[in-house]
Amino acid sequence: MRINMLKTLAGFLVAVMLVAAPSSVRTTAKTLDIYIIDVEGGQATLIVTPNGESLLVDTGFPSDGTFASKPGDPAKARDAQRIVAAAKDAGVTAIDYLLLTHYHADHAGGVQELAQLLRIKTFIDHAAPTAEAEKGVAGTQGIYDTYAAVRANGKHIQAKAGDRLPLNLLGGGVEVFVVASEDKVMSRPIPGVTLLPGTTRSPAVCEGSGIAAQEKTENPRSTAVRLQFGRFSFLDVGDLSGPSLFALTCPTNLLGDTDVYLVSHHGADDAADPAMYRTIKPLVAITNNAETKGAQKATMALLKQMESSIDTWQLHRTLAAGSADVAPNDRVANLDNSTSAWIKISANADGTFTVTNGRSGYVKSYRR
Repeated sequence: MRINMLKTLAGFLVAVMLVAAPSSVRTTAKTLDIYIIDVEGGQATLIVTPNGESLLVDTGFPSDGTFASKPGDPAKARDAQRIVAAAKDAGVTAIDYLLLTHYHADHAGGVQELAQLLRIKTFIDHAAPTAEAEKGVAGTQGIYDTYAAVRANGKHIQAKAGDRLPLNLLGGGVEVFVVASEDKVMSRPIPGVTLLPGTTRSPAVCEGSGIAAQEKTENPRSTAVRLQFGRFSFLDVGDLSGPSLFALTCPTNLLGDTDVYLVSHHGADDAADPAMYRTIKPLVAITNNAETKGAQKATMALLKQMESSIDTWQLHRTLAAGSADVAPNDRVANLDNSTSAWIKISANADGTFTVTNGRSGYVKSYRR
């Protein structure tokens, strides 16, 4: 009798622990892990907190991965399957939060297929696209309509500049701030961040603020976030470009120092803002480019000028016209389209972190 009671008690305790654990992950780690997933010049960034909570930023393209592609069989969906592979590596079995930066096919196209492969609990986004967005990039409204139908199955947060997202509800010590959304930026610096001496920038430092956005409707409305885990920080601005991008650092530094910067708009020329790099002082800049998309000449030349203080990592070797790789092969995840490797960041609360090349296994450690 006593043995049976002990077995019953042990079973009860195991059940309690399983219920108390985050439902999206089976194991936990002490690091914050960030997967920059190869979706061929789109975006899909999986963030897993130390307690196993998951945030996915964007879902890449639909189907076979073009702007003209339509959602189809999720088992054959290139980018949704790549996200699932990263989730499996991280031990994630559901997405706690999906944040869509904006409603273009390379960022939001994969949501319908992904939702059939992984449960998505909470959706974070900005307001519906404007009529001008559809005129600028055909298909934008259709992408949004498809997404909105999927979103109806979960919880919904409409992000505003200055919001703090609720990713710390389950613990883990991670804070996520919305620094821009709907063509607006936060009104004051992020609380508690390290600001450079003198937050007002001179006209000389703000020289890049006249660069026009290549796409003038949805990209400037991107929902941009800065993540803080102890002394480590990560900045993901989607395709933010034009005045809203520049307003994050000029004339006032709203961001503070940032350890890893996922370069805006895949490293296109409208991300070539010297003030951003000089102000946030990233140790690592990552371009989520494809072979012939992103990593354009002006941005890559700027990163080359700053290579003594910033390590550039690239998802792909670039074949874009006029461009040249800045990162050596060890820091390029995919040398051609025969691989689909990710770049993985593992960060500690003390600010130290590693970056790993998923193709080669090369690892580099960083400390500010």
